[in-house]
Order: sequence, then structure tokens, then C-alpha cells
Amino acid sequence: MTGYETHRYDVIVIGAGGAGLRAAIEAKARGLSTALVCKSLLGKAHTVMAEGGVAAAMGNVYPEDNWQVHFRDTMRGGKYLNHWRMAQLHAQEAPDRVYELEAWGALFDRTPDGRITQRDFGGHRYARLAHVGDRTGLELIRTLQQKAVSMDIDVFMECKVLRLLHDASGTISGAVGYWRPSGDVVVFEAKAVVLATGSIGRVYLYTSNSWESTGDGHAMAIWAGADVIEMECVQFHPTGMVWPLSVRGLLVTEGVRGDGGALKNSEGRRFMFDYIPEMFRAETAETEEEADAWYEDHIHNRRTPDLLPRDEVARAINAEVKAGRGSPHGGVYLDIATRRSPDYIRRRLPSMYHQFMELAGVDITAEPMEVGPTCHYMMGGVRVDPETQAATVPGLFAAGEVAGGMHGANRLGGNSLSDLLVFGRRAGMGASDFAQARSGEPAVDAAQVDAVVADALAPFGRDGGENPYEVHEELQETMQALVGIIRTGTELVEALGKLGELRDRTAKISVAGGRAYNPGWNLATDLPSMLTVATAVTQGALARRESRGAHTRDDYPDADPELGKVNFVQRQTAEGGYAAPIHIGPEPLPEMPPELRGLLEEGH
Repeated sequence: MTGYETHRYDVIVIGAGGAGLRAAIEAKARGLSTALVCKSLLGKAHTVMAEGGVAAAMGNVYPEDNWQVHFRDTMRGGKYLNHWRMAQLHAQEAPDRVYELEAWGALFDRTPDGRITQRDFGGHRYARLAHVGDRTGLELIRTLQQKAVSMDIDVFMECKVLRLLHDASGTISGAVGYWRPSGDVVVFEAKAVVLATGSIGRVYLYTSNSWESTGDGHAMAIWAGADVIEMECVQFHPTGMVWPLSVRGLLVTEGVRGDGGALKNSEGRRFMFDYIPEMFRAETAETEEEADAWYEDHIHNRRTPDLLPRDEVARAINAEVKAGRGSPHGGVYLDIATRRSPDYIRRRLPSMYHQFMELAGVDITAEPMEVGPTCHYMMGGVRVDPETQAATVPGLFAAGEVAGGMHGANRLGGNSLSDLLVFGRRAGMGASDFAQARSGEPAVDAAQVDAVVADALAPFGRDGGENPYEVHEELQETMQALVGIIRTGTELVEALGKLGELRDRTAKISVAGGRAYNPGWNLATDLPSMLTVATAVTQGALARRESRGAHTRDDYPDADPELGKVNFVQRQTAEGGYAAPIHIGPEPLPEMPPELRGLLEEGH
């Protein structure tokens, strides 16, 4: 394209985490010209922060585990808002994807007889998380990255994608962005585009997400006219560090509780026994003595309330803090020091031990951690076809955290990494099939590119405008205070009003300096994405007048059986980017086949 650096591929994958890498590997293996485009450096994607393991019903620790039980656990954890077919495919294909990683060089921890070992995690009936200590995400990225490099997949690093492009028929035909080191514009033409851009966590003040997680993929899909679903379902991981400040928001893996850690309030009492939901009570230890016996005998993890699904634990912690039984800095205590030996902790949880010792001077072998809910994962996202991961706009595909449907109202720990592998592969397959069937070369409209570039560069032409850092801080404070773990209708309406004001202010942002490595400008280009996803989350939370999974309405504390039958679907029907209105409405969930519904009813 005249005037801009331009690259042409059959398939481009935006995002180089686990889902993006696996999609690119699949497309390249099928003989298509493939490129990976990432905002940061290859190997630095947020997937590396996933610590506990990959959930897959391999049956290496409990032979009675199988895909049917994993399917049941996933649907139950998602409060049945999941797309049943995605949950089924995930449960059936996850073991093969783990063994595939092993064949590519991943070094999983082992059972005494040499098989891949599996650990307990919240919401899973059996120990089914294949792991590498507490560095599983790092091993996954290392293995996939090595595979991608060996296949000579082209990688464009430190490239911020601004918008998707479409041809005259409305089919996605590429993307436009800029190089962060220089600020120069780059255009990608492609027959198919896969979004694998991760989460939205930077719209919240307290988050375990890295700086890249600004909702770029969710927003670009909305701006392109694609449907998104269940944007109200934001998971707050129950155990993010709340103190010291140097590690605030940093995730404490669920593996700490899986290996014996216990949650305690300021009175030193294991309060989770007070919060066992009726649906779990028959399967859960009723006393501390019974739970301690579980730790000693290694019975199924459903026996301890510390490992209830994340939404249940997060709400319990929130309730303890509100009742005045929290830690000095607004959390609760997570104690593994009195329950396991220092050698055991350092061996099983090496990253936890080293990072908190080095970053905060907290010795988890000798003292409890102060933890509390932190924005962690986005269940909602682009509406996709389960088989192909195709979005509702032709030429667009999505996988990983940017895609919706798999996890319903709440994700079980460990399901994220297997989700990346299963649906990253399927997105690569779907994009490849689409690209091969597409006739001719993709046509990119130069006027679209020029308009996107003009919008991105506009802050340089303003003097004395809004400061992007101040706008971002107010956005985070608004979302944390009004659209956080506990929500009310009046606060959500207030939040929508404030988000509208922030949109107006974003249109007046000014930045100084040049385009090369300009963090103020980089943030200014991120803010439209963050405001779009923040608005979608708030609209969804206002529409879902019930409490279900990770979404809790204080003014509607019970689950509504009728709302449990619908997804809230959002879309833009007009051009206009982050300033255009987003429409929302309920649509029925896909009908589940009787044989799968029978699995849920039988309680397998």
C-alpha cells in the first residue's frame, strides 16, 4: 500500500500468547503463509503468568477421571452459561493437546512411575492439572515459541494493532497498527485474521494482568461489527496480593491452596467453612478436622472449602473484609507456612517463594500472605463458532481469553491453559480453511487506513489537552469502585455516566514528544479500547439482573432461572469506534443434546 509499510499473508494472528502461538503453528503446518503480531516481545505474553497447571482429564492420578467428568465440572463452574459444545470439545481434546506439548519438549512434573502428574484445583472433582511446579505457563510459552521458531513463522514484535480492516463486502482483510519503537505505521493484508489478544484487566485498579491487557481484541471485534457475549462475567481471582504495595495485585496461584494452604481471617479462623454453598455441601468437608484429613490422605479436592470455585471464594473473602474480619490492608490471610515444611513449599511452589521473597521480602515458608480479590480473567468475549472459532464477521476468528462461550459465568482454574491449546488449534484450522477457500487477494481500502492513522496521531496536534494518565487512572477507579466484584444497579448507571464523560475527555487528549517509544501516546491509543470494553462490561452487568458465577448483583442476590437460559449479546451496528453506541439484548443459549444434559443430571 502506497505510503505505508505493508505485509501480505494468508493468515495473521494478533497476539503471541498460548492461543496465538498455537493458532499460528496450525496455520503454518497446513502450508499457509502465517504471521504473528504481538504488542510486546515474543515470549513475554501474559500466558507466562499462569502458574498452576493445564486442566486435562488424563486420569494419571485418578483413573476414574474422564472427559465427561471434566465437562460436568466446567459446566457447573460456569453456572451453565457456557456454550455446551465448547465445553465438550475442550474436555475431549485437552489430554491430546497436553501430550502434544510433551512431544514438542514440555517437561511436566512426573508421578513415581513416570507419567505426567496432576494436581488438585478448585472446582475440579479430581486432581487433573498437569503442571511444571508453579511455572506451567512459562513452560507452555517456551515450548510453543520454540515450535513456532522452528517452523520459520514470521513474527512482528512490539507492534500495536489499532484496527481491523475490511473489504467492500465487509469481510475482514487485514489490520493497521504501528511500531512501538518508531511510531511508524504498518499495514497487514490477510485472507483471515485470528484475534488472540488476551484480557481487559488494565481497566481495573487491582489486577493480576500485565500491561498488555487493555482489551484491544475485544474492542477491535466490536468496532468491526462482531458480536460479543457475557461481557459482564469478569473473574476476580480470590488470591491476589494486597500487601506489600510492590506486589499488589500479583497473583498467588491456586496451587498454594491445592498444596495445603488455608484461608484465615484476622481472628485466625478458617472462615471458608461458613460459606459452603448448599450445592457443594454434600461433597465438602464440614469441619476443619475433616479438611485436615483430606490434606493428609490426599482425597479428592472437593473435600475442602478453600478450593471451592473462584467466585465462591472471592465473595467469601469480600464478605469477611466487609464484616471487619480482614487483614490490616484489606484482605485476608493465606497460610501455607504452618501447614507444610519449608522444603516442601520451595520444591512445589518455587516461583511463589522466590518472587515474594525477592520483590516484597515476604517469606511464605515462615509467614502468611495477605491476599484479596484481584481482576484476573475475562470470561466474556467474541462470539465464536465452537468448531472453527469463527466470529460473526467473515474472515475473523478468535481464541483464548478474547473469545467468549467456553467458560460461561465463571472459569475453573487450569481451564484457561487447556482452552488456549484446544481452541488456539481450532482457530488456526478455521482460519486456514477460510483463507484457502477465499478467492483472489484481500483488498484493503486506503481511506480506512488513513482515517485510523489520523485518529491515532491526533493527540500530537493538540496543546493543553487532557492527560492520558489522568484519564486512565479515573477509568480504573471508576471500574474498581462501581463495576467491581459486588455490583448494584444505581452504581452501574453512575458508572455508565462517568464512562461517557471519560470518552469525551479521551477525544481531547494531547501528548508531547515524538512517536518513538512514547508511553503517553501508547496509552492514548490504548484508551479507546479500554473505554469500549469497560462500557460493554458495565452494560452487561446492568442488563443481567441476577447473581450468577463471577457476576454478583447486590440488588439481585439470587440466580434467575430465566436469565440462566440466555446470553447477553452486544454489538455495534454503525461505524464510530469507541464513541458509537453498543446495543445489547438477550439471546437463547444453544440447546444442549439430551445425552450431555444427562451427564449433568446424573452428576458424573
